[in-house]
Formats: sequence, C-alpha cells, structure tokens
Amino acid sequence: MKLKKQVTVCGAAVFCVAVFSLYLMLDRVQHDPSRHQNGGNFPRSQISVLQNRIEQLEQLLEENHEIISHIKESVLELTANAAAAAAEGAPGLLPYHTANGSWVVPPEPRPSFFSVSPQDCQFALGGRGPKPGLQMQAVAEELPFDNVDGGVWKQGFDISYGPHDWDAEDLQVFVVPHSHNDPGWIKTFDKYYAEQTQHILNSMVTKLQEDPRRRFLWAEVSFFAKWWDNISAQKKAAVRRLVGSGQLEIATGGWVMPDEANSHYFALIDQLIEGHQWLEKNLGVTPRSGWAVDPFGHSPTMAYLLRRANLTSMLIQRVHYAIKKHFAATHSLEFMWRQSWDADSSTDILCHMMPFYSYDVPHTCGPDPKICCQFDFKRLPGGRINCPWKVPPRAITEANVAERAALLLDQYRKKSRLFRTNVLLVPLGDDFRYDKPQEWDAQFLNYQRLFDFLNGQPDLHVQAQFGTLSDYFDALYKRTRVEPGAQPPGFPVLSGDFFSYADREDHYWTGYYTSRPFYKSLDRVLEAHLRGAEILYSLAAAHARRSGLASQYPLSNFALLTEARRTLGLFQHHDAITGTAKEAVVVDYGVRLLRSLVSLKQVIVNAAHYLVLGDKEAYRFDPEAPFLQTDDTRLNHDALPEPTLIQLDASPRYVVLFNPLDQERLSVVTLLVSSPRVRVLSDEGQPLAVQLSPHWRSATDVVPEVYQVSVPVRLPALGLGVLQLQAGLDAHRTLPSSVRVYLQGRKLAVSRPEACPLRVSDSGPGDFALSNRYLQARFSGPSGLLKSVRRADEEREQRVDMQFLVYGTRTSKDKSGAYLFLPDGEAQPYVPKEPPVLRVTEGPFFSEVAAFYEHVHQVVRLYNLPGVEGLSLDVSSLVDIRDYVNKELALRIQTDIDSQGAFFTDLNGFQVQPRRYLRKLPLQANFYPMPVMAYIQDARDRLTLHTAQALGVSSLGDGQLEVILDRRLMQDDNRGLGQGLKDNKRTRNRFRLLLERRALGSGVRVPDGRSTSYPSLLSHLTSVYLNAPVLALPVATRQPPAPRLRPFQPLASSLPCDFHLLNLRTLQAEDEPSLPSAEAALILHRKGFDCSLEAKNLGFNCTTSQGKVALGSLFHGLDVGFLQPTSLTLLYPLAAPSNSTDVSLEPMEVATFRLRLG
Repeated sequence: MKLKKQVTVCGAAVFCVAVFSLYLMLDRVQHDPSRHQNGGNFPRSQISVLQNRIEQLEQLLEENHEIISHIKESVLELTANAAAAAAEGAPGLLPYHTANGSWVVPPEPRPSFFSVSPQDCQFALGGRGPKPGLQMQAVAEELPFDNVDGGVWKQGFDISYGPHDWDAEDLQVFVVPHSHNDPGWIKTFDKYYAEQTQHILNSMVTKLQEDPRRRFLWAEVSFFAKWWDNISAQKKAAVRRLVGSGQLEIATGGWVMPDEANSHYFALIDQLIEGHQWLEKNLGVTPRSGWAVDPFGHSPTMAYLLRRANLTSMLIQRVHYAIKKHFAATHSLEFMWRQSWDADSSTDILCHMMPFYSYDVPHTCGPDPKICCQFDFKRLPGGRINCPWKVPPRAITEANVAERAALLLDQYRKKSRLFRTNVLLVPLGDDFRYDKPQEWDAQFLNYQRLFDFLNGQPDLHVQAQFGTLSDYFDALYKRTRVEPGAQPPGFPVLSGDFFSYADREDHYWTGYYTSRPFYKSLDRVLEAHLRGAEILYSLAAAHARRSGLASQYPLSNFALLTEARRTLGLFQHHDAITGTAKEAVVVDYGVRLLRSLVSLKQVIVNAAHYLVLGDKEAYRFDPEAPFLQTDDTRLNHDALPEPTLIQLDASPRYVVLFNPLDQERLSVVTLLVSSPRVRVLSDEGQPLAVQLSPHWRSATDVVPEVYQVSVPVRLPALGLGVLQLQAGLDAHRTLPSSVRVYLQGRKLAVSRPEACPLRVSDSGPGDFALSNRYLQARFSGPSGLLKSVRRADEEREQRVDMQFLVYGTRTSKDKSGAYLFLPDGEAQPYVPKEPPVLRVTEGPFFSEVAAFYEHVHQVVRLYNLPGVEGLSLDVSSLVDIRDYVNKELALRIQTDIDSQGAFFTDLNGFQVQPRRYLRKLPLQANFYPMPVMAYIQDARDRLTLHTAQALGVSSLGDGQLEVILDRRLMQDDNRGLGQGLKDNKRTRNRFRLLLERRALGSGVRVPDGRSTSYPSLLSHLTSVYLNAPVLALPVATRQPPAPRLRPFQPLASSLPCDFHLLNLRTLQAEDEPSLPSAEAALILHRKGFDCSLEAKNLGFNCTTSQGKVALGSLFHGLDVGFLQPTSLTLLYPLAAPSNSTDVSLEPMEVATFRLRLG
C-alpha cells in the first residue's frame, strides 16, 4: 500500500512537472502578437489555456527537438526528487545541490501563464493623434541657454508697446493678494501657525468684510484646517460667506503645495483627496484652479491629477529662466498642458506660467523689479523690510496718484505684451504676508486708490481690480469666447516636464533630489504602510459589518488613518520631502512620520487579527495586549528598523504574513528566531524547506542566539498567509547557508555562527559568480562589487560594472547646499582607506555578496525563486557619510548598452520621461529626479534601476546610470534656508537591478522612445515588489489554546496584471469626522506597458483585458452594493450610481469609484 502511494505521488509529480516544462518551452517559442491575433481571448481557466498551448506545441515540435529532451530531463529530475521525497515521507520537493555545488529549487507543480491581448500592446507604440506643438525635450535641445543680460528684466529682454495697442479692447488687470504659507521650513508647522498663519487668517476675515471689492487667495488646507478647529462658529459662518461671494478662493485645495520631483503619485493623490474632502465637508467648496508658486520645477503628473480632479486651469512659477524667456518671446507662457500619451486632448489643462524670477511683489507687476518694489506697500518707510533697489514705495495720495498710476500701468502694459490676451494676472504677495492688520490696510487702501484713478480714465483703456485666480481665468475664457477648460484659439499645446530648474546662472536645483535621503526613504515606508492599512481596514470593516460584528471591531482606528493621511500629506510639502528645511524642522517631520508609522502598524495588526480568525465571534480587541506583534520597531525617528525577534519555546509560534500587492506573489520572507533548531510549517501543517543564516551585527560579528530563517511563501493578492514555527530540528528542510568571509589582509576577528558553515580567508578572492535559474551575476574579487550579468539562456555577458564615486563642491563663490548641486568637476573614484571585508553567503533560496567599505555597506542578493523575485538583483546600500566635508557619494553603473545619450526617468512613479544628456549644459543640469526608476536601453537590451526612495539620477556617458546616494554639505546655498546639510543619518538605500531583453522576432514593434516610453509589465511588478514588501506579523505569545487561524484571500478573481489597485480608502462619516462611513473610494490605475521586452517566467497567472474589470465579482465574500464613478477626489459624480459593476479604463488612466462593500 505504501509503495502504491509513493508511485501515485511520483506519477502525479512527474505529470505536473512535465506540464510545467511544456509551458516553459512554449514560452521560448512564444508567438508574437502579429501571428496570433486571438492571444487576448484565452479562456480564464488554466485547462483551456493548457489545451491552446499544447495545440501550438504540436505544430512546432518538428522545429524544436530540444523541447523533447528538456522534458525528458525534467521528468527524470523530478522522478529522482519525488522518489527521494517519498522515501523520506516528505510532502513537497526540496532544494538540492548539483554537482557543481549550486542550489536548485525544483519548479512548483503548477503552471502559470502570460496572456497579453495584442490590442493592449498597441498603446505603447504611440503614433495616435497629432503631436503637441511644444515638446519640452525638443525645446531644451534647441535652446542656446546663453543667459544674455536683458536689461531691467535681467533674464529676459526689453518690452515695448504702442500707444494705441488697447484702443480696441481694454486691458483687464486682476491683482491677486495671496500669502504663501510653508507648512514647515525655517520654523515648524506648529510654530509658523502660532506666530504667523493664524494671524493672517484671522485678519483675513476682518479685512475682507470691510470692502466687498477685496479678494484673497489661499492654498494650504493643512494650515486652514488647524485654524478652523480653533475659531468660533460665528467666524466660520463669515468664512463661508466670503467663499460663497468669491472674495476668498481656496486654490488647488491640497493638504499642501507639494513637491513635484520626489513625491510619489499615491501620496500626491492622497493629499489632494484629504484637502478636497475637508473643503467639501467644512466649506462646501470645490477648487477650480491650481496654484503652485514655489515647487522647484513642475511635473505633468500634477497637471494630470488636477485635471482628473475636475480643475480646469493652473499656474506654475519655478521654471528655468531660459525657458521662461523663450516662452515669453513666443507668447507661449499660457498653454494647454497635455499628457504625452494623450491622443484626444482629454488630459488638457490650461496652464499659466509666471514670466519673471520670483512670485514676490518686485517680480510680479512687470519686468522691472525696481519699479514693482515701489508698489509693495508693506515696504513703506519705517517698516521692517525695504526695497533692495533703494527706491522705497510711497503712500498714494491725491497729489501723486496720477504719476504713480502711470508708472504702474507702464509695467502692467509691458507684462501684458508677453501674453496672447488683454487679460493680465498680477499676484500681490509673498511668504507669510498679511500677518498684521497694518499690512492689509497698506496694500488694499493704496491699491484701491490706484484702481479708482485708472478706472476713472477711459482714455487709458484699462480696468484694474482685486481678483482671485479663478476670476482671472474666467475673464480669460470670456475674452477668448471658450468654455472654461477649453483651448483658447491660438494657444499652444505642450507636453513634457519642467525639470531641471535653474533660477540664475548655472545654479541648478538638482541637489534636493537626494538631500536627506533617510527621510525620503521613511516617506515611502509610511506610504506603503498607509496603503496597506487603508485596504486591510476597509476590508475588515466591510466583513465585520456583513457578519454583524461591527460593534466588536475598532472602527475608531479610522482616526489613526486620518492622522497618517495628514502626516504623509504634510511631508509632501516642497520643503519637507525635498530635504530643504531647518534641522529642527526635519526632526519635527521625522517625529510625525514615525508616530504615524507606529499608528498604521496598529491598524494593520488589528485588521489582520480579525481577518485571519477562523471564528470571527472570538474576536476581541484589546489595545493593551494586541493579538499580533508588528514586523519591526524603530527606536526613534532617525533610527533604522529592527526586525521583531520570535522567541521559540515548547509552544508553536504563529506568524501572519500580509501581501500588500494586488497580485499573487511568491517571495522569500525572512524571520528572526531565537534558535537554529526551528521547523516551519504552512497553515495546513505541511513542513516547509527553509534557509537558515546567521544574523550579523557587522561585517565580522554575529548576533548571538539570533538567526535568520528564510522561507519562500506564495501569498494571495492583498491577502494574509499563516506560518507556524516550532522548536526542533528538521535536518532535511532546515538548510543552512554557507558563508565565506574574505578579510583581504585586515587583522579582524570573525565570530563563528552556530549551525552554519563558515570559512574565513585572510586574503581576497578572485572574481567569482552567483547564479540562479535565470541569471549569473559576476563580481570583482578585490572590490566585491558587481561586474557583469549573464542570462542563463545566453552565452553573452552584459557588463554591469558598479563603482562608487565622490563629488566635491566648488572652492570659491557659490557652493552646493540643500537645494543646489554645484560640483567642482567630474566625480572622482571613491578610494577606501582599507580594502573592503567581503562576506559571501550561499543557500537554497538566496545568495548574496556583502562588501563592507568605510562609508557604504553594499549587499547584492540573488533570489533563487521562479518569477519576479528571481529575475532581478536586489541591491542594498547602507550609507554613512557623517565624517564627509562637502562631498557627495554616488553609485555609477557602467554597461555596454549603446544608449546614445538617451536615458529615461520616471515622474512621480506614474509615467516615464525620456531624457537626453545635453553637453551644452553643465554636469549638474543633467540630473533628474528618480522617485521609482531610471533606465537605459538599445535595440537589444534595457537595464532598469528600480529604487525604493527618491534620489537624483543621470546618465553622463553612454551605457551609464549614476545615482547620488547622499550629500553632506557644510554651507547654505543662499536660497533662504540659512543652513547646510550636516544632519546625515545612517541610511539604507534599496534598489532592484533588472536586465531585460528585447523580444526580437517577426512582428515585434519597438517603440521609438523619443516622446514616450513605458516599463514592461515585469518592470512594473519589480517596482511594486520592491516598494511593498511582505509584512511578517508574529502572533504574540499567550496561553494556549491558540485560536484557529486561516489564510485570508480577499479577491475572488485576479485583477488584470496591467491594473494597480492604488487605494481602497474608507470615507469619513457625515456627522462624525473621527468615524468611518460604510463607503470607500476605490482608486484604480491602468498602467501603460511596453510589450517589446520579453515576458517569460513571471511566476503567476497574468492576463490583460483591454481595460475591463468586473468589480462586482472582485471581492471574495463581499458584495458591491453601490458603485459610482467620480472625479479623482470624489467631489464630482461622473455618472449616476449603477447596478452594473463592470468598469473600463484606458491605459495610464487613474479612476476613482465611490462604493459600498458589505
């Protein structure tokens, strides 16, 4: 009987692997889309897909004899393994050593398929619709960037006009009073509020009510919400009246005015929703126009998000001075900003670019700051600030009004000549302006006297008044006779971005792409936790409601979610994530980030506890004794995380695993345990193979009685898995890592770990390699750094040479600081004082090389797993440059890819922007933000560097990618901060390096990459694997019996693999802001992707569906009771609620749906 059982097991396993081998071979002869136009119509069931593939195989067998021999080898290999497994009484297959000493992990006995509809491949090829007249990359290539002195408008030119230019149509001037309030910069958010912001807003209520002709513009909802919570009901009613009458406009309406370089689109959307929802609930306001006067460069992602939030117009300010001059000369300062992929103008938004140096009063009334400063009445003699041009303002009287008005009108007329209409926008404000009643009086009374005089002189042909931003745009639309949001006749269409920014000379603001990388990393950790907590909370609350257990569940966790949303939103501010605030302000941000991170871990733990319980009636929420522990802890805001140690004893320990991805994933999860004698079992009690490794404190010291146990787990999309850990030895399944330490001549003691073989060599190794089933990575013996990568199915090695470099800063005049990158020339090689200690670890599920330099510890890891994890290299750099003086540490990757000066960087993790290295510009001008990825490519290969934190990147030579890891600078760079960057932290930068090959075959079309480019599906997945790691939550030790736990699989059907579930965000109750409603916002993004790169071995079932998703059947055990498509931030319904739950998205689109789950 036992033998019969073994034969059955063996036979079944042989069949499964033979089937899987058929799949792998078919992938090698994968038909291209042009041969099989029905590729997207595969049935969803795996059996019918299998039938299709076998039929294809039969047609090709004669051409592919190698397939048969491969199948034979696979069958023989499996037979041997299955026999061994059966002999040992072991379910499942174990990793084994080959003759050459490398580890082999047998394939899972389950097929996976990859089926992309040919229609879905057309999008990345582009070519639809007319090209915009202004493409920013082409503009940059054509401009001379010569910085000629323009006279009074130093960065521009002389402007002239004729005496009768306005005879036919009056000049209509809107003067827009505004106060730019940074939620943290020189002072903390709370200090700014207490000392300035609350006084600005209090005075606003009083002073606007004194004269109905007065107007005021406000942008930052974070400050406004804090103020609102502290004012009387009477004052709130007055504010609502001012908003209703149009005297007060809230522009953009985001929680902050966000940085547009380093911020990720999840956080950009989230802070916009938080602001818009607050405005709707408290003021009944829906913002109409965007106002971004201070972010250091501008991204089309922001334009897209504003348009999808139903804003029709926007304003930007910080753009390279040479581009401003060119746009002014060609009357292109107002344009329709269109996304690069948009073929039908649905993403168009009217954008106004301010023409001059700054948004302060001297640079907004016209081209001559010496004159404009005389009309900033805060600078009247006797005040605290004056005009640098030495000519002070004068109060307006009957005696001087004619002369003063003529002087001001001359500036207005000159400025208006730069635009296509006779409607003129004149901002009147600066940072933290209007904080005293005297300033309100000085500005409003003097300007009103000027307006009254100008408007009373018909022969001047001018009408001047106070206005809001939307007043200006409304008048522009009216003058051009188009509907708001439509393209006025003759206005150009533009695509592309406005990076990198220079405000004068060669002062490029490219340093802040990397400044304070520790907090850029913490930002993304908080973002990943917020998304995970939102989704788990929404699902747990819906399941609790459906089971009638809502009263048992801690719905009050919603207040923690709200606080975390606002913390993440606050940190998107353009002096926060940028790393450009004072040190004390950075600490304040860090404390807030950590507090919210801890809160989100609580929300995740509480939701996961409820969702994995087999018996939901047994759920008890006890905040003093949580059922689950968190995955890690941070001692303080600037400390790296410490993984939670699982103490093993006689009782079994359980661990709940959360997969935040919206696709099933196969990943290696590493846990810290207190003993090397450990057995790991699945939720069904099945023993699992694990890799046991020492836990190192440093290059040569292990942490005693702490071990890493690494186990491959397959987790459902957005779901929870369960592992059981037991004390005890399973010699067949607990597979120790082997470790080699190379001291390279350094006299160091190496502590010996228990249970793992260790070899220590006093000398260094020669070049050596690590490999898995897909890749071989070769490393330099002396440096321990990567040299080349070879695919398993190719003889050719691709050079991938890593090198650390150091930039200095200039020795005289202007130097690098928090904002500016002003290097003293090309980077020099990093020269360590001593050779690095190298530590090479090899095991069944991962192998890695760790190189320990004085300022950076780099680990390159290769996962020995099928699918996404095994197809790229995991790279981690622990950087510590606290002893540097005016230096920046960079990592350069040199390849043989013929990139021809082109490289590609993402914008906000949302889209990819093609770049070109421009030799006519200084080195620092060629750096760009890299929030999630950068790549180089040629006709054969693409190399992508994925990143888990925003950093600055460039390609300064063919085949190169270069990223700035950290910067330590001893001085201010004269942009107002008044400090250098001297508060560096030990920072772990995390990357994935992905080498892809073009699927060069008949019918495969390669996009040209000039105006648009897209990652492959594999690249998209690699990015989310890196940015959303599995969270391992140990069940707290408690008295048995332990409750029954079972995995939680929230999705009944998988999402198409070009879809990303960006958020499932519970909405607040109407009457109680701290409690949830039964409704949530579901935000979906359909990603654009490039089909011309090979897509083999993704390790899970991947299909696309021409953008169609059936939401009604998406959630397991929950009904979609209500579904309504809305604008991005839910302020505008786009259709009536419908019983139909089928939705459709175009590529690149982000769509929001209001829904009720239960």
